Amino acid sequence: MAKKTYRSMDDFAVACGVSRPTLSKYFDDPSQVKEVTRKSIEAVLKKSNFEPNLFARHLNRKRTKNIGILVPTMADPFYVQVVSLIEIELRGKGYWPVQISSHTRPELEEEAVRTLLSLKVAGAIVAPMGNSSRKFALERLKDAIPIVCFDSPSRFNLPFVGNDNAQSVAAIVQYLCRSGEPPVFLDVPHLVENTNERTESYSATMAREGHSPLVIACDAPPSWEFERLGYEQMNHLLAKGGLPGKTLLCANDRFAFGAMAAAFAAGLKIGRADGCDIRIAGHDDHPLSRYACPSLTTMAQNAPEIAARSVEMLLNLLDEDAAGRKAMPNSVILEATLVMRDSA
Repeated sequence: MAKKTYRSMDDFAVACGVSRPTLSKYFDDPSQVKEVTRKSIEAVLKKSNFEPNLFARHLNRKRTKNIGILVPTMADPFYVQVVSLIEIELRGKGYWPVQISSHTRPELEEEAVRTLLSLKVAGAIVAPMGNSSRKFALERLKDAIPIVCFDSPSRFNLPFVGNDNAQSVAAIVQYLCRSGEPPVFLDVPHLVENTNERTESYSATMAREGHSPLVIACDAPPSWEFERLGYEQMNHLLAKGGLPGKTLLCANDRFAFGAMAAAFAAGLKIGRADGCDIRIAGHDDHPLSRYACPSLTTMAQNAPEIAARSVEMLLNLLDEDAAGRKAMPNSVILEATLVMRDSA
């Protein structure tokens, strides 16, 4: 038997024998309506294919339950992982995530801000683009709604959740120094603040370990295509007469993937076993790091905790009852974990 179709919330409310506000209250939280009313609504639901337009209902409110999520790119698995976790956290707490990517383009980041504001989002969780951002874009957003940043802090001293890059890079540098030849650091373009932190931590840790740091800057134009940059940089180094050392620490895993591909193409054997020509390590624990050949030694960021704490901080800011707000730090910095695999 075909289920009955209702064209609108008003039609469905009439069929249930309740008012439109009561129906809205039910879809927000069934426990808010009387048991007899709840059973009446659910009986009609079972006989219909009605689904409330939650997005439209939220837009009609003074304060919506939509939360914006803005990241530079969804081509980076780290952002994919964290955004997915943030969405699950928000939906579990009764909020509707609205995710937008700026595709690493400043004009699209600005457009994304306008879109989020037009959708009346209650707040936003943002991974800033860093140096390439247009300052007034994020400024406009922060002036309108509460914001929490992750991955890279903003220039506006907004609440922030991110990785302790000083700790994580120090940990992997110490491991590499104590397990073999000290590492050379293959840098990436400094597009966001956390890149500067990683380079500085490498140099400071090498000095503490009694070694001279050697940072090789990426000589290509700035780009978020880290695999390509890593491949080209490694080829460039090999073409100049060889590598400056037998242990390479890459600023992130995606750059390391490119460097590993170029080294393999040049006939070099990568790994920590006897007879290998070079060790290569990265940072972030990219989802494919364990499946590289050889598997990549790296530092694993605490993505679940980054997502959970970002949501917690934002919802605390959104609490309309000031007395109910928790006393929370303006920034949460999380330690990463060394993951030793075959590449170094």
